[in-house]
Amino acid sequence: MALASPSDAAHDRCRNWLDSLPTRRDLLVPATVIAETCYLIERYGGPRAEAVFLDDLALGAYGTVTGLMPEDLERMADLVRTYADLPLGGTDASVIAVAERVKTANVATLDRRHFTVVRPAHTNALRLHPS
Repeated sequence: MALASPSDAAHDRCRNWLDSLPTRRDLLVPATVIAETCYLIERYGGPRAEAVFLDDLALGAYGTVTGLMPEDLERMADLVRTYADLPLGGTDASVIAVAERVKTANVATLDRRHFTVVRPAHTNALRLHPS
């Protein structure tokens, strides 16, 4: 959301991090994140801002969109149950499930509350970006 909104307090930090990457092809964006992001952009920025986000996404500006596998859905359910007290929620659980599937500890998010608590199956902790 911060990348799509220049007035967001975290926009510059996120933009600088994204621009520092050698390539964006390796960034995976779960489809569930798109739905949540579109909702927020449309709500706070309107339909034009949402359309610009989708155009940029189609061009690969934010990485590669990935769907969910059946095993991701199973893992998401497990994570939502395990972290019901947060509550974690399906979108955040999908990010963790995809990170586990592709065996990366790197996650791009400003959501420190959820992602610092969750213990992924493949590593001790996630590395959250931008730092």
